Amino acid sequence: SILLVLSADHVIQDIDAFHQAINIAIQQVQSGKLATFGIVPTNANTGYGYIKSSKQISNGAHKVEEFVEKPDLKTAEFYLLQDSYLWNSGMFMFQARSFIDELITHAPSIVKSVNNAVNYAEQDLDFIRLEKQAFELSPSDSIDYALMEKSNNVVVVPLDAQWNDIGTWPTLYDISTKDSQGNVIKGDVISHDTTNTYISADHHMVVATGVDNLIIIDTPDATFIATQDKAQEVKSIVQSLQKNGRDEAHYNRKVNRPWGWYDSIESGEYFQVKRLRVKPGAKLSLQMHHKRAEHWVVVSGTATVTNGEQVFTLKKGESTYIPLGITHALENKTNEPIEIIEVQSGTYLGEDDIVRFEDRYGRLDL
Repeated sequence: SILLVLSADHVIQDIDAFHQAINIAIQQVQSGKLATFGIVPTNANTGYGYIKSSKQISNGAHKVEEFVEKPDLKTAEFYLLQDSYLWNSGMFMFQARSFIDELITHAPSIVKSVNNAVNYAEQDLDFIRLEKQAFELSPSDSIDYALMEKSNNVVVVPLDAQWNDIGTWPTLYDISTKDSQGNVIKGDVISHDTTNTYISADHHMVVATGVDNLIIIDTPDATFIATQDKAQEVKSIVQSLQKNGRDEAHYNRKVNRPWGWYDSIESGEYFQVKRLRVKPGAKLSLQMHHKRAEHWVVVSGTATVTNGEQVFTLKKGESTYIPLGITHALENKTNEPIEIIEVQSGTYLGEDDIVRFEDRYGRLDL
């Protein structure tokens, strides 16, 4: 089987040119080569690694002479004047068998760790959970470092397809459609005397006035504001959050579950409020809590509720109280989603205070 490995944060606008490059790569891959795609540079960019290509070995494919680390500006300007230097896109194509054979030769420790992680993996609903300890023993090397830079079986296919790496907010701003003031506006935004700014508001209204050259990202649990030239420093901010033990560094406010999702919309000392959305035909586990009670209010749909020994339905606007230590469950027997507001109260409100007795998703604790 042939694998085409692409990054999630790339934009390719000339699809026809991309398809042509893929067809060139397929010809090489079918003969056992490992192919990478090198972007024809448009500027002296110091943010990318480079690939130096040598002679053309086939129609549109070149032998790789060397992989080059991110250069300084002077070196990047020199590369731009040469036809042989391409940006390293991090996109690859190869046969699975060829890739594994090369890994066995050049990175045997990775192969050993991954094999053990797969051999001792566990099935979890629609997921396969790799064995954690075995996988953690694998070196965390990039494909370039572990394999591509060491193999003599690599070819590069030049790609000139209006490619962009949108791994940063300024890059996303650059490729987005702008208004007459140079702004990119997403969501509920009011801008006044604002120029050259990217604003995304997916939670509530954002108002900007008298600002220029900013990145403003508003989400339910955090708001990020930076000048465009400082936007990359978000990485150091995340490190600071981790160091300070902030939940925002590890958890999203909205959490997906097999039955739907919940959104923690408010919390304080001894209480937490969640919005739950339960898919048609889905059911939360029959469970109980040692340290919290719950109050459910149905805001849309019809819910089937188990509360202790009782089983009953609740419609929009109706509610039930579940005391601490009482078994309970919530089910959607209808063809429409239901939404619940859940108010938790107690001395401890963590998700690990759940004892499951029945669960159709294989999450039993007993």
